[in-house]
Parts: sequence; C-alpha cells; structure tokens
Amino acid sequence: MGELSRTGISLEHDLLEGFDALIAKRGYKNRSEAVRDLIREALAADAVAANQTVVGTLTLVYDHHVPNLAQRLTEAQHQGGALVLATTHVHLDHHACLEVILLRGQSEQLKAMADQMLAMRGVELGKLVMTTAGLTRSHTHDHGHPDAG
Repeated sequence: MGELSRTGISLEHDLLEGFDALIAKRGYKNRSEAVRDLIREALAADAVAANQTVVGTLTLVYDHHVPNLAQRLTEAQHQGGALVLATTHVHLDHHACLEVILLRGQSEQLKAMADQMLAMRGVELGKLVMTTAGLTRSHTHDHGHPDAG
C-alpha cells in the first residue's frame, strides 16, 4: 500500500447514519475501508466507460434444448479469441444450463461479445459484470486469500 493521506468530509447526519449501517452490515472495520472501496468502484466504472482494459464475467442461463445454441455460444467464444480466459458450464436441471465466461479485454469488446451472446434465441437470462484488472493491488482488508505480491 502507498503512503496514506488524511482527508475529511462533511455529510448530513442521516446520510452518515445510513452509511454506518451499511458498512456494519458489510463487515467493514472502519469508514476508511468502506470509502476506499467506494472510490475503487467509481474508478472501475470510469475505466469501463473509457473503454480501458478490464476483466469481466458473463453469466448466462440458457435452454440447452434449443437447437444449435450450445454450438453457437461456443463459436462466439472462439471468435472472441484472447478475450475469453475460461468458461464454466453447469447443468441446472433437465433444460437449463448455467455458463460463466471469464473475460479480459477492452470494455467495448467485452460488451459487444456479451450483447451477441445474450441476444441468441434460447438465452433466458444473462449479465455482464466488468471491473478493472489491477486497482485492488493496494487493497488492504482481508477477503480470505493470500496476497499475490
């Protein structure tokens, strides 16, 4: 973590009470940790909006009985080439499959790929979630995993 700087903010009492309740619910040890995460989230959203390199997950729920859908989803991933890092496929029941696709690339490329797949007939639900690939290096609170260095 880099050098810390102190800052102060002024908030309405009701807003601060709501924030304190939220950070307690989420398990933060103090307000500073929560504010740092909010800033990281805002910076990640800005990176996505600026078409920077991001990582993402595309989650799909689809009916595997729709003719050629699984093949078309696989072909779309192959067309994405280096954007696709990994895919996990799970059978939820007799008709429904869950697929989670891990992606990395320019945010507009990931969005275009997701839009193509989400529009396929038989895809019932789906969501693309993107974040930056590196803002969390100075992240200090414990998520139960060792530091990568």
